[in-house]
Amino acid sequence: MAIELIILLLAVLAVIVVYYVLKSATHLIVNTILGLILLVVSNIVFKLGISYSAFVLLICALGGIPGAVLVILLHVLRIAF
Repeated sequence: MAIELIILLLAVLAVIVVYYVLKSATHLIVNTILGLILLVVSNIVFKLGISYSAFVLLICALGGIPGAVLVILLHVLRIAF
């Protein structure tokens, strides 16, 4: 009886942990997609000429919207990219 109760509590705890991990992962995925879309749209609309290198895509994927803004700002100021 006690083993079943422990297994049930561990299962409930696992469900709660998975819920919070997926909830935060959803925000990260949305931020990543929005950052990449911002980079592509600003590159097309303002004809910035930013090349889509692995480094630029990695910054936008990890940084999201702030990462895309950083890449655009560094390109406009002719510091990088």
